[in-house]
Amino acid sequence: MDVERQVMEADIVCVGFGPAMGGFLTTLCRGLVDGEGAPVVESAAMPGLPPQVICYERADDIGFGVSGVVTRGRGIKASFPGFDPASVPMCTRVKEEKVAYLLDPIGVSRRSKIMRLKDRAIRAAAKGLGKRIPYAHEAVELPYIPPFLAKHDGFTFSLGQFNQWVGSEIMGSGLAQIWPSTPVAGPLIEDGAVVGVRLADQGVDKTGAPDAGFMPGLDVRAALTVVGDGPVGPVGRAIDDAFGMPAGNHRREWAVGMKMVVDLPEACELAEGTVLHTFGYPEPEIFGFLYVLPERVASLGVFVPSWFDNPVRTAYRYMQHWMRHPYLWRHLDGGRLRSWGAKSLQESGRRGEPHLVGDGYARIGEGSGSTNVLTGSGVDEAWTTGVQLAEGVLELAKAGKPYTRENLQAAYVARRRASWVEAEAKVAEKARDGFTEGFLQGLMGMGLAGFTKGKVYWPGVSRRVHERIPSVERYFRDRIPTVEIAAIRAECAKKGLSLHDALMDRAGWPPIGYDGQLLVSHQDALLLGGKVQANPGYGDHVVFADPAVCATCREKVCIEACSGQAITVNPEGGAPLFDREKCVHCGACLWNCSKPHPRDPEKTNVEFSAGSGGLHSVEN
Repeated sequence: MDVERQVMEADIVCVGFGPAMGGFLTTLCRGLVDGEGAPVVESAAMPGLPPQVICYERADDIGFGVSGVVTRGRGIKASFPGFDPASVPMCTRVKEEKVAYLLDPIGVSRRSKIMRLKDRAIRAAAKGLGKRIPYAHEAVELPYIPPFLAKHDGFTFSLGQFNQWVGSEIMGSGLAQIWPSTPVAGPLIEDGAVVGVRLADQGVDKTGAPDAGFMPGLDVRAALTVVGDGPVGPVGRAIDDAFGMPAGNHRREWAVGMKMVVDLPEACELAEGTVLHTFGYPEPEIFGFLYVLPERVASLGVFVPSWFDNPVRTAYRYMQHWMRHPYLWRHLDGGRLRSWGAKSLQESGRRGEPHLVGDGYARIGEGSGSTNVLTGSGVDEAWTTGVQLAEGVLELAKAGKPYTRENLQAAYVARRRASWVEAEAKVAEKARDGFTEGFLQGLMGMGLAGFTKGKVYWPGVSRRVHERIPSVERYFRDRIPTVEIAAIRAECAKKGLSLHDALMDRAGWPPIGYDGQLLVSHQDALLLGGKVQANPGYGDHVVFADPAVCATCREKVCIEACSGQAITVNPEGGAPLFDREKCVHCGACLWNCSKPHPRDPEKTNVEFSAGSGGLHSVEN
């Protein structure tokens, strides 16, 4: 948009506040002044004062994240020696870990013949051998947790509460400003260098055109732009568009984490610090977790991955079937929903790593490919990348060196390459390749990679998301006749409904019996446990690149997979409708689309840009 914009100067501008940025700002602020409070490094614009450091965060509060976390906490412990979990609300040490394989208690899960034979063998063995095998409540607890999965001596906590605690420490230092409710539209790029960021325009209509009270976004220019806006952040993705990805790297593996924080019932016997991980149900590809926090509160949920080739993959309903599994429901029956949310996870790991640095910018956190896809951990890895960048930035600043690509490579990337983050990322790099070929192949591949330190793995062919998703008719061909699917389509279209509930009902999944406390409708979860809010005056952040393609699309995975039911059927045909008042900013629509982008086959037909608001919960 060609308008006159105000310009502000800073020394360092940061985008996104999460664990990576927490690690960066915590370490940076400690190094900017000496023990007497005098600046060790001075501002270029204001000599005699510490550098001006500004961090912009899209969400309305720095604690409005979405994640129950379990982590070894190595980087966090290094930053906070003697860290006491009691100092952070909803944080405790890991005291017990269990991994359970969940059998199908109702007989509708889409299992391979081998898995069904295995389930029958487990039940038969349990009947014949009794308590000599760890089978109960339609589940088998693994007698041994592989060391690469174990989180002994780690922490489990609410990421939102942890972010608030870290943010208060940073702002209390007076050495950095953190501005929530300030979405960044994109980077400022001049002559191949990033020179700052542009804040999102305000006072615009849904299309982004100027409206009443129009105020163009501020240009914030800085010597260094630190990008930590996650895997679906508009600044990081715009930098990828401008500079490309390293040869051979891509972002094709994703998952949506659908999560709740609940009050456990009085009868629940799970102790504080218990960590449960599950696999095998409601569909083999869906993994689950339950972490017991202080005061009988638990964080729980499921991960629905991109390689789960179901065109109607609704995380919310699958989460409720998972909760109703006998192994879990005995602990949850009588519980109460406190908060709810969803988040996209980038699961390409090291092969999803972008260019970490360039002239004027550096990437940290999940959007920089730091998540370890073998251990299933990302918070501590993200935190540590932020620490490494801060150490490098302080080194360059003290030496008076500019933030060029070469200098940042030497000061930051070299640190990262020599660290445990990189060593473990290499071990995990091909650990999940097998999942592109099947569930059992994926499990075997993880085990092989974990026990051989990445030397052996199950090979697989990575496909773009829109290349994997089959038609509804093909996916349900062994369960629902094509003529019935046509009738269900017509009925749902007439009512303006998505397909997943009708198709799951027809495939044999039982209806969810709502109890009004823990088992509630999707819309009630938005109202009771998500507290979604879209701030006025911003343009819609979800648009469809080619609406004509949407008009002919029959899968409409974006509707079926939308975490907040913000993308809905258009009764007049054409592109789906988007209601940002329900959007939780999980970004699942970005990779849940069966059609390629008209200009980039690595992308889908959904575009996800800067937006304001979202979930309002500091507990997730």
